[in-house]
Amino acid sequence: QVHLVESGGGSAVQAGGSLRLSCAAAGNKFALKDMGWYRQAPGNERELVALISFGGNTTYADSVKGRFTISRVNIWNTVYLAMNNLKPEDTAVYYCYCEEGLFASRPYTYWGQGTPVTVSS
Repeated sequence: QVHLVESGGGSAVQAGGSLRLSCAAAGNKFALKDMGWYRQAPGNERELVALISFGGNTTYADSVKGRFTISRVNIWNTVYLAMNNLKPEDTAVYYCYCEEGLFASRPYTYWGQGTPVTVSS
């Protein structure tokens, strides 16, 4: 069972500001495949923000390209999301995500408890 612990959210930031989210995974028996972030705003479905593979390949939602940067440190099982030029529409609960099993065709997936990000205009 993989446990994900998120940090960096919880405080409001003004539009144009920056935040950095962190997520550390613990308890995995196998290397983590993809790690990333999803978000869910009130009344909306959960959506992908950014993913990063074990090898460093990244995927971003169109709405955050050029503003957010995802990175990871494999030996620490940690993923980061640097968010710049934040907009009110970025307000949501951000969830850390990971897959266990580097070569698994159907890896186990895990979610963090979520950390709130509030951007005021």
